[in-house]
Amino acid sequence: MSLKEIQDKFAKAENDAGRSAGSAQLIAVSKVQPNERVHAVLKQGHRVFGENRVQEAAGKWPAFKEEFRDVSVHLIGPLQTNKARQALELFDAIHTVDRAKLAKTIARLAQELGRCPELFVQVNTGEEEQKAGVFPQEADGFIEECRSLDLPVQGLMCIPPAYEEPSLHFALLAKIAARNGLFALSMGMSGDFERAIALGATHVRVGSAIFGDRAYEL
Repeated sequence: MSLKEIQDKFAKAENDAGRSAGSAQLIAVSKVQPNERVHAVLKQGHRVFGENRVQEAAGKWPAFKEEFRDVSVHLIGPLQTNKARQALELFDAIHTVDRAKLAKTIARLAQELGRCPELFVQVNTGEEEQKAGVFPQEADGFIEECRSLDLPVQGLMCIPPAYEEPSLHFALLAKIAARNGLFALSMGMSGDFERAIALGATHVRVGSAIFGDRAYEL
């Protein structure tokens, strides 16, 4: 599917939901994609991208940012505290703040660096033990803790369980966000972004539908 086709589907989903055009931001997930594919999407004018790993992004985006100055790169994968400084220097948004130790590390580094990316708290809406994110019942307290550290929490992120109806998780995330006065919702991927937009998504992560299958190294 071409970038234009995805953008048209986004526009239709926004219109169908009674939302203004451009109210949902398309994050092109470029993790494990060859540089030539990423460059082709950049040349088409897209400027918001998502990466899962700090190390991979560090080897890819500084050069692209030299050529395309208005690019915004979002970390959508888990962040280790020992990679936090590099992440703050590299990314424009971090969608995976999920524990107190990481929040405190980001707060300290933000003071040192004099800047902080936009932050999203990751909520494990399915309460899956193997998945990162605070459980729904812990979300309010963790959001308050982040705010007490003066962290710029913009919204929430979730990755629904693979075999459950995602709309239930999107609705839960929106409910948690609303009661905490947050309006940014990072939710929805290639297979369910229309449902996510209908339920208020502001940031949607789409990868293979734009780039094709991921090019993992053998």
